[in-house]
Amino acid sequence: MKKLLLLVIAITTAYIALDAATPVNQAAKNAARRPDMAKIKQEVNNPESQYYYPKLIKMYEQNETIMNLEQYRHLYLGTMFQEDYNPYRHSPLSAGIEALYYKEKHTNAELDSIISSAERLLEDDPFDLSQINYLIFALRHRGKNNRADIWQYRLNHLLQAIISTGTGLDTENAWYVINPRHEYNIINFKNQVAQDQNYVEPYFDHITLKKTNDKTPAGYYFNIRYILEEYYRKFPE
Repeated sequence: MKKLLLLVIAITTAYIALDAATPVNQAAKNAARRPDMAKIKQEVNNPESQYYYPKLIKMYEQNETIMNLEQYRHLYLGTMFQEDYNPYRHSPLSAGIEALYYKEKHTNAELDSIISSAERLLEDDPFDLSQINYLIFALRHRGKNNRADIWQYRLNHLLQAIISTGTGLDTENAWYVINPRHEYNIINFKNQVAQDQNYVEPYFDHITLKKTNDKTPAGYYFNIRYILEEYYRKFPE
């Protein structure tokens, strides 16, 4: 377990902030409910289901902007039941995009580089929230607002899919994530600052928060059961 925790920490410390202005539908938070993962697994692997994973990912990749929250919940969570699921996928190319993104000013060539690099990385990992955020930023600054709007829709609904799985305030209502980096993406998106990370048996991450006001919770819980299962499958003791 210690080996796993070190790996998770090493990955999550490289997170990239989401723009604070990114909205999350209040209805998604109000309707938060723990997902039935056994049912989701069955549905995303059933060719007759409306939530069959190949159907959902095809809609997503076709720049579809009419997918609803339930479809996004199945798409996001259903990723964990696909053959090529890898929660520790990471490319060195992302560091270069990060450096460009945080420059105070950008040339058109630099923005184009962010766009092309982010698109390449998203072909490999379509739910890399940081790369989506980079891509939206660069597209907006290049005046390509229609494409930016499509990616913004995707980002909003992926965030909603996570937030809709619980409140994050205890283990019973922990948020489900498919990638440990998403824990920090969510916290930063909520304009809060992570202080520490602790593993809580049997399969939770708890991120403690820096107290910035009276409404700041002590921390948030994330359900990483399927991340752990994939880790043990790939790296058996």
